[in-house]
Amino acid sequence: MKKILNPEVLTNNYTVQVATIEHLPLAEAICFEMEESAKARGTGIAKRSPEYLRAKMQEGKAIIALDDEGQFIGFCYVETWEHGKFVANSGLIVKPEWRKYGIAKAVKMRAFELSRANYPDAKIIGITTSLAVMKINSELGYEPTTFSELPVNDAFWNGCKSCVNYDVLTRTERKHCLCTGMIFDPEWEKNKVKREEEALKEKEEEHEKWNFLKDVRVLERLKSIKEKMFLRMQVRKAKQAVA
Repeated sequence: MKKILNPEVLTNNYTVQVATIEHLPLAEAICFEMEESAKARGTGIAKRSPEYLRAKMQEGKAIIALDDEGQFIGFCYVETWEHGKFVANSGLIVKPEWRKYGIAKAVKMRAFELSRANYPDAKIIGITTSLAVMKINSELGYEPTTFSELPVNDAFWNGCKSCVNYDVLTRTERKHCLCTGMIFDPEWEKNKVKREEEALKEKEEEHEKWNFLKDVRVLERLKSIKEKMFLRMQVRKAKQAVA
């Protein structure tokens, strides 16, 4: 069963939420900003059609940031690969005039939460040339990875065809490109929890062992006192018998 997230996160002057059918008319504006951003940076975001983004909104697999007038200012969508084994938070875009206000991070975090809630066992992946996105990913727990750890099916890599650097990817047989691959594996969290539990158990056992040792020392001291008292009694009885 999928977890239900809060409908929106309110900030000072914008909201970040899971997109719904009421946001369908904004798909064209989002696609336009994606294309303009790719041109400005000289690298490609996977080109998507308005129809594709609308489908993501209808499926509840998109995150949108809106200003206080309800206009789009940021966006990201969720894609799955290899039957949910991998999840990608793709197409991150923020309108230029709204950058440096933490919107990209807010949208990315919301997409990460959505992915973790709906696909708790999936590896969350991403490829990017943006240092800012890499920093956000790192804060969320992603780590750099080789392309060999990413999905192998063609559908995943076809999304790179609109990038000007696609020939680099094909010439290296999908082993290298200008993008950096990053991955979050939920097993890391499980192993971390397991290690913490083992460390706590070990600490408790050490504490119990120390308490036992302290108890043994107390008992040894009591035994020593009793032996001395008994010895004194024996000496006293012996003296009385001689008298």
